[in-house]
Amino acid sequence: MLEIILISIGLAMDCFAVSIVGGASAAGIGNSTVTKTKVINALKVGFFFGIFQALMPLIGWYIGSGFKDLIEKVGHWIAFGFLSAIGIKMIYEAVRYRGEKRKIDLVTLPALLILSVITSIDALLVGVSFSLLNISLYLSITIIGIFSFVFSVSGYFIGDRVGQFFKNNVRIAGGIILIGIGIKILIEHLI
Repeated sequence: MLEIILISIGLAMDCFAVSIVGGASAAGIGNSTVTKTKVINALKVGFFFGIFQALMPLIGWYIGSGFKDLIEKVGHWIAFGFLSAIGIKMIYEAVRYRGEKRKIDLVTLPALLILSVITSIDALLVGVSFSLLNISLYLSITIIGIFSFVFSVSGYFIGDRVGQFFKNNVRIAGGIILIGIGIKILIEHLI
């Protein structure tokens, strides 16, 4: 059980970081109080990240080791490419529209789907490894999903608070963080 909790925390960290970026990029529009929209957005982010983090190990479990080599060869490049592209776009728009109240909406359906898949590629590989172990699959994916949900919702609110103070500069930092996550994923898989 302890190993599953530690794996869950590890998998939830990318979701947490991306959620902070999402909350921070949405900050600065309106006042700093917790509004119904912020709660809905945080729950939306938590739901998508939690579901994908739980579903990917399930898919990995059923795939088994058959496609493990393919996923290990290209998954990190795809994640790096998408995260870098989103990060560069955030930095570009922050610099181009400096001083304007523009937000980058990471809680749209297309953005959430892309980010949910990207941040859960590691969870897919964990699921492949689960297929080789004698563990309770459904208990494991439930714990992974819950941790990812909680970390994502928390990250969104933390990002919103940070974004209130730093306004436009947080978009630049958010873009750098997304690029950094992409680089981290790439390095982890290349080493």
